[in-house]
Amino acid sequence: MATYKVGYLIGSLAKESINRKLSQALIGLAPPSLEFHEIEIGNLPLYSYDYDKDFPAVATAFKQSIADSDAVLFVTPEYNRSIPGALKNAIDWASRPYGTNSFARKPSAVIGTSPGAIGTAVAQQQLRSMLSFCNSPQMNSPEAYIQYKAGLIDENFKVTNPSTEEFLGKYMAEFETFICRVLTVLPRTP
Repeated sequence: MATYKVGYLIGSLAKESINRKLSQALIGLAPPSLEFHEIEIGNLPLYSYDYDKDFPAVATAFKQSIADSDAVLFVTPEYNRSIPGALKNAIDWASRPYGTNSFARKPSAVIGTSPGAIGTAVAQQQLRSMLSFCNSPQMNSPEAYIQYKAGLIDENFKVTNPSTEEFLGKYMAEFETFICRVLTVLPRTP
């Protein structure tokens, strides 16, 4: 069985983020063939093309973390009907300078949770649009807009609602299948 390295980006910078909790629950529900590592976005300076000729070390390391991943999972909240600014900034860093887009041909999936009933649906659609522009093959189904209610994920990052746990387990199994399918058609180049 193949093993895939999955980098995950959390759109929220908050230490107690419900999306950080969701990311840990997803890791616990994922097939064993998926190995996860967080790709930190909080230390990146604001992107400007002035940096294109001399990327700061933190941005170079960030791009390398994406390059070292077989796939990328985005776990994001919705801020003002959009993605958080830190996540947009990270996408800008990863896709620049022109011709060095780290997301090109990299399988990706998008998920998020929010207390609201639409559970990050608008932010996810905007993020999907950006990833399409970045030429990242995306898992389009199942979509996952998770409404977060108190106690949904316990202190051990276990999902307490059985139907939500089952759905998220299937989501992660589908992500594994999607990664395998994409990398079969678009194998990584050394």
